[in-house]
Amino acid sequence: MGRTEAGLKEGVGKIRALREEFWKDARVLGEKESLNMSLERAGRVADYLEFAEVLCYDAIERKESCGGHFREEFQTGEGEAVRDDKNFCHAAVWEYKGIGEKPTRHVEPLVFENVELATRSYK
Repeated sequence: MGRTEAGLKEGVGKIRALREEFWKDARVLGEKESLNMSLERAGRVADYLEFAEVLCYDAIERKESCGGHFREEFQTGEGEAVRDDKNFCHAAVWEYKGIGEKPTRHVEPLVFENVELATRSYK
């Protein structure tokens, strides 16, 4: 599975359009005095759309290929991953800012004392 920056940015736009359509057309049936499974499901769909957008932002920010995070722009002539451990050896957490707002990325560096970082070969 490969990703490109252009495809990921297109994905963000499509997710935003889907979310707008979802909220415009959502119909939650049920009684206010009972457990409303329709409301619970609608909330989950809304959560998934928000999470999908944040995942796209994370993939856009990762300017390397590493494991399942394969960016087509970052590969060798033979199709192998090109890692960037100098800039991406960290744990990143995203802070959701609300609909239509870009989330904030927080980074904590990772330090490896007993493991040497290496590029996997899938040949």
